[in-house]
Amino acid sequence: MDPSDTPETPDAPVTPLERALHVARALVLADLAAGRVAAADVVSMVEDSVAQRRWWVEQWPQGAEFVTGLVAQDVQDALLETYGRWPLCPVCGSGDPHALEVEPELGADPHWVCHKAGVRVAAVGALDTATGGTPAP
Repeated sequence: MDPSDTPETPDAPVTPLERALHVARALVLADLAAGRVAAADVVSMVEDSVAQRRWWVEQWPQGAEFVTGLVAQDVQDALLETYGRWPLCPVCGSGDPHALEVEPELGADPHWVCHKAGVRVAAVGALDTATGGTPAP
């Protein structure tokens, strides 16, 4: 069958809810890939979080802008239980390895922050560009 013979199905409009969930998934997966921890079971953790957050944001649509930070925190918590701390701080070169934290905990524009050094390291989804960080507000 020629692909041009297949009936076209109109693309369903993407709702703001679905857009927020897709963006959250993509950004967290980008950070996992940057840290080379995007194995199949870890991707499943992301999918589990997205499914749970779908219900949450359906109950509170105004929370859609918070979904990315919440998914990042969910995956971070799930990884801590099975693998250990993630993502490790790329800023502090000495002392015990420690994980970055998402700030704000419930807010828009989430970033990975090192509280030990007091710097904002990268936006969620941009760990591959992390350098020395900028002072945390």
